Amino acid sequence: MKIPRILLAAGASGSGKTLITCGLLQALVNRKMKVASFKCGPDYIDPMFHSRVIGTKSRNLDTFFTDSDVTRYLLGRNAADCDIAVMEGVMGFYDGVGGISTKASAYDLADTTDTPVILIVNSRGMSISLAAYIKGFMEYKENSHIKGVIFNQMSPMLYPRMKKLAEEQLGVEVLGYVPKVEDCVIESRHLGLVLPEEIKDLKGRLKKLAGVLEETLEIDRILALAEKAPDLNVPESLDQKNPAFDFHLPQKLKIGVARDEAFCFFYRDNLELLASLGAKIEYFSPLSDAEPPKNTDGFLFCGGYPELHAEELSENQTMRTKIRDNIRQGMPVLAECGGYMYLSESMEDMDGNVYPMVQAVPGNVYRTKKLGRFGYITLTPNTKDTFRNGGNPVRGHEFHYFDSTDCGSAWHAAKPLRKRNWECIHATKRMMAGFPHLYYMASPHLALEFLEQCVSYRKEQEKTR
Repeated sequence: MKIPRILLAAGASGSGKTLITCGLLQALVNRKMKVASFKCGPDYIDPMFHSRVIGTKSRNLDTFFTDSDVTRYLLGRNAADCDIAVMEGVMGFYDGVGGISTKASAYDLADTTDTPVILIVNSRGMSISLAAYIKGFMEYKENSHIKGVIFNQMSPMLYPRMKKLAEEQLGVEVLGYVPKVEDCVIESRHLGLVLPEEIKDLKGRLKKLAGVLEETLEIDRILALAEKAPDLNVPESLDQKNPAFDFHLPQKLKIGVARDEAFCFFYRDNLELLASLGAKIEYFSPLSDAEPPKNTDGFLFCGGYPELHAEELSENQTMRTKIRDNIRQGMPVLAECGGYMYLSESMEDMDGNVYPMVQAVPGNVYRTKKLGRFGYITLTPNTKDTFRNGGNPVRGHEFHYFDSTDCGSAWHAAKPLRKRNWECIHATKRMMAGFPHLYYMASPHLALEFLEQCVSYRKEQEKTR
């Protein structure tokens, strides 16, 4: 499959990847190009910014969750009929699982998809040392896939000299520079960047940035580099990988999905897998709606920022009561991180105030001063009486500054390549609620089990009507 593509990577977090990626995406959109964008790794917020630029949903590609076939399938499916696919790396280029492996790094994604890499180099405080810095990244792996360089925070006076130096001594294409653009900076907070809708005149900022990049980046050469990407071996389907991918329920189900300012962390591929298996997604807002959708067969509560809206969530008592009653009556539910916090007995907000929540699962949620259990995990079920992915391990990740007095014990979590492990998740045959985030494309049987319980619940409800 022919997919013109590039991956924008950097030596470390905070090097300007997201800002430059969004600016480049805007410049390509301004050129009337149809663009597919992807974020490497388990990130919800960066794809929101991509989506605001390109007008369609950005996706995640994560080689911890998916093997090479599934990764290439997702790239091919979501980049089909596009002029170019732009991927944004994660952390430092080689930083992967456990901090001691390149697995699931931006390099691993580039290697899996044979994608040309443009290394963004934060040039502040360096001149000729830039050559040594770039040389180290290019030579650390025999095939680094690094084909180009962009200098960030570089003055226009220094750029011609550094371009000449790098191209002559390293044989790498220097594809432009980005000057300081302080009025285009994207703000951050405790879980990463603020959300796109919180930034005043985001579209104006991105258009201004795109105008700068049209002047300082060699965009035509970047497009030529993307065109040189080798044809990719993309599986036509995933049916052979797991029969669950080919399953379709005999009847349509309605799944109520919480989505608003408090619950906004979604993998788009999760929702599309549920839809392909037979679910109709209906969104609702625990913040502003009076009650969840009627005749719903199951609930999905994803992560987000409920801690920023704890008072409003608590004050919507009708919504909380309806959700609690439905779950107690057997409605299946999947809840992760922020969604799980909402289903708990109470939650502390960012100012230390404690508010009652849905009270569908035990435990009181409180704020901590640091990230808890951060990173990738492998989950194994502790019991046969819950959602359990057919008894197979499930891969997930955690990222939160909050904890609970009762995190559950239905699953065992272990850090890959590390000794740290713990018990987590409240679960029954119809509920799975805990801090871990899940990616259903890595565990399609788990999504299927959830929908099968929704079918069972619907049948029970039909008998009582």
